[in-house]
Amino acid sequence: MDLNFTPEEEAFRSEVRAFLAAKLPVRLSEKVRSGKILEKADMQEWHAILNERGWLANHWPEQYGGPGWTAVEKFIFENECALAFAPRIVPFGVNMLGPVLIKYGNEAQKSYWLPRILNGADWWCQGYSEPGAGSDLAAVKTTAVRGIDAQGDHFIVNGQKTWTTLGQHANMIFCLVRTNREAKKQEGISFLLIDMESPGVEVRPIITLDGEHEVNEVFFSDVRVPAENLVGEENKGWTCAKYLLTYERTNIAGVGFSVAALEQLKGIAGTQTKNGKPLADDPAFAARMARVEIDLENMKTTNLRVIAAVAGGGVPGAESSMLKIRGTEIRQEISSLARRAMGVYGRPFIAEALKDGYTGETFGPDYASAAASRYFNNRKLSIFGGSNEIQKNIISKMILGL
Repeated sequence: MDLNFTPEEEAFRSEVRAFLAAKLPVRLSEKVRSGKILEKADMQEWHAILNERGWLANHWPEQYGGPGWTAVEKFIFENECALAFAPRIVPFGVNMLGPVLIKYGNEAQKSYWLPRILNGADWWCQGYSEPGAGSDLAAVKTTAVRGIDAQGDHFIVNGQKTWTTLGQHANMIFCLVRTNREAKKQEGISFLLIDMESPGVEVRPIITLDGEHEVNEVFFSDVRVPAENLVGEENKGWTCAKYLLTYERTNIAGVGFSVAALEQLKGIAGTQTKNGKPLADDPAFAARMARVEIDLENMKTTNLRVIAAVAGGGVPGAESSMLKIRGTEIRQEISSLARRAMGVYGRPFIAEALKDGYTGETFGPDYASAAASRYFNNRKLSIFGGSNEIQKNIISKMILGL
């Protein structure tokens, strides 16, 4: 595999950089760079900018609104966006549900839902995890009972989902529901699209340790869902779920975000001092930075292989689990090194300092405000999307046959 960019790919990178320089609002990139909290309006603004350019759903086929990029072009775009501190695209509609609808949805579902994902008419969230079904996702207990009455074919949904990221903003949720209690765990699950404004849907906030409202619980009490919102076959939703998870786990690897974070780390290590010398000159710290940079370069290659396989019609299997494990470990190590590099300035946590309009006291350089928040928030990366321990089981089964 030739890892050097062709002249055409270099020209594309220049095009992406020019676009970002012209269209990425400085206000948004500064919020991302400094680790400040993005509001819903911020995320919607960047979503609309990319959609107007036709670059939002860069992994979708052209017939559904994608730009028709190669695997390398997707890689270049995502890395350049990360290096420019562009907001991350909210993944639930574009990166997760979209590919599932394109592969398993019927034509009516594609023609209705895909344009609404692109134009932002719908904000999607993910209804997978439950109190007793996290990494063991096939253990979901939320039920959907099918019936027919004067209003038509429908499902009645009852149950609970948890850790629903940004569910407070969403008007739609895609859910794994149990439609056959007698079948084996994976064989009795269906994939439903549910309107969050339906009677019987309740969203309760989960306030995390840093005081933020990022995740939620979602309760369903006799929620009526039209049968036309069933994606794929009834009781075959596990197939959709696995397909979606390969995209989620690959995205969690966050190669571009690690590249940008490593550049920030190098800058910090060049300005912070130890014994009167730049921290970057300390042998022990320099060795840890070198180790994580080598791991990141290796992961870039693996990521390109996976993207190329998907572009060729394949579905990533164990590779997505590998990326999830190494990608999250790398992101955690970089945030750990950054906090360590800041010394005492990396310890304080002032929640208000991460919000717009804060004029109070801060400690140390401007990049120190988010150090503690990033470090602790990144601990979750190795848990959600299927814990890294579960990913190791998947790898051992798929590759080693254990």
